Amino acid sequence: MILDSGAAGDIGPAYLCIVTHMIRSSSQSAHRLAWASYASFAAFGVFWGTWGASIPRIRSQAGISDGQLGTALLFIGAGALPAMLLTGRIIDRFGVRITAAVTLILLGASGLIVALAATGFASLCFGLLLVGAASGAADVAINSAAGSAEQLAATPVITRSHGMFSAFVVVSSLVAGRLTALGAGTTFSFVLVIAASMIASGYLLHASSSSAEVPSARQRIRAETGDLRHRRADPASGIPVLPILLVGILGAMAFASENAHQSWAAVFFEDELGTGAALSSAAPAIFAAVVAITRFSTGGLQPAHATRTLVLGATAASVGATILAGAPNVIVALIGLAVAAAGTAVLYPTLLGIVSRSTEDATRGRATSLLTTISYLGFLLGPVYVGLWSEAAGLRAAMAAIAALCALLLALTPVLLRIRRKLTDPSSPPHIANTANTAHHPKQDDDAREHDLAE
Repeated sequence: MILDSGAAGDIGPAYLCIVTHMIRSSSQSAHRLAWASYASFAAFGVFWGTWGASIPRIRSQAGISDGQLGTALLFIGAGALPAMLLTGRIIDRFGVRITAAVTLILLGASGLIVALAATGFASLCFGLLLVGAASGAADVAINSAAGSAEQLAATPVITRSHGMFSAFVVVSSLVAGRLTALGAGTTFSFVLVIAASMIASGYLLHASSSSAEVPSARQRIRAETGDLRHRRADPASGIPVLPILLVGILGAMAFASENAHQSWAAVFFEDELGTGAALSSAAPAIFAAVVAITRFSTGGLQPAHATRTLVLGATAASVGATILAGAPNVIVALIGLAVAAAGTAVLYPTLLGIVSRSTEDATRGRATSLLTTISYLGFLLGPVYVGLWSEAAGLRAAMAAIAALCALLLALTPVLLRIRRKLTDPSSPPHIANTANTAHHPKQDDDAREHDLAE
C-alpha cells in the first residue's frame, strides 16, 4: 500500500498498530483456513476413491450390463454441470465455507443413497444424478474456499489441496477394496464417507468462525487510509467472462488429458501389453499416486512461476503420453504413465490459481464456478476422445492423440494467457491480504509476472 507523506504523518502510529494486528490475525486465520481446505479436499478424495472402488458392486446390485452402466454414468455429468453454474451464485450470496461444508455432507449422503437404493437401471440413474449435482457443487465450493485461503495466506494452498484429493483417492480406494475383501458391504463404506465429510465440514466451519476478525481489520485499514483501490467489488457486478473462458479452455484440455489416462490406463495395460487384471487395475492408482506426489512437491511454487509451470507441465504430459503410446513393455509404459501424471498434475491447480488471484472475494464463487464448469467439459469428453480414437485407429493411436492434445495445450498456453492479461484491467488492485508481499514488490503483480514469463 502506498501513502503520501502527509497521510502517513497523520495516521502513522494508528496505521502501524492496525497493520500489525491485521498481519498477526491474518497469519493465524490463514493457517486454519489452509488446513480446512486440505481437509475438504481429503473428504472429496475419500468419496471418489470409495466410489471408484465400489462401481463393480453397484453394477451387480443394480443388475445392469456394462452398456447400461456407461449410460448411467453420464448422469453424473448431467447433474454436475448445472449445479456448478448455480453454486457460484450461492457462494457469493451465503459465503464460501458454509456452502462447502453443506455440499460435502450432501455428497456423502448421495453416495449412501446410491448404495442403498440403486436396485435397477432407473434408480441408479436417479442416484447418479444426485451424485453429480452434489459433486459439482462441492467441487466449486471447495475450490473457491482454497482460493480464498490462498489469498489470505499469500502462499500456495490450491496445489497442495489438490494433492490431498489425489492422495486420498488412492488411500480410500485401497481401504474400500480391503473392506470388501473382509466382507463389508458398499453401504458401510459410504457410511465412513459421510463420517469423513462431517469431520471436514465441522473443521471448515470452525476455521471460518475463528477468522471472523480479519474482515473487520481490512475495513479499519480502508477507513484509516482512505485508499479506495482496495474496495471490494460489488457483489452484483459481473465477472470477466472472456478472460476466464480463455483459462477455462486450457483447463478443459488439462482435465481431458488427465481423465483420459485415469479412465483408459487399465484398459491399455491389459489389452496392449497383456498384463493381468491385478497389474492393469493398479495403473490408475499409480497414476493418481504420482499426481499426488507431484502436487505436494510443487505446492510451494510461487505465482511468479505460473506460466513456466504450465509450459513444463504440458511438455511432460505430452512426452509421457508419447512414451506410453510406443511402450514395448510394462516397465516403459509405467515410466510413460508416471511422466504423464507428473505433467498433468500441475496444470489445473495452476490455472485455478491464476483466476483466483485476480478475483475479488465478492465474485469469487461465480468466477470459480465458470472456470470449473468449462474445465469439467474436458473432464467429461477426455475419455470419449480416447474411445473414438481407439475405435478408429487402436489404443496406441489414442495415446498418441492424448500426446497431441497436450502439445496443443503447450502451444496455446502462452498465447491465451497473454490475451487474458490484455483483457484484464491492469489497474486491478492487489488484495489487502497480500500487503506483506507487495511491500517487497510494490510494482509487481501476478499477471505482470505471468506476462513476463510468457514473453
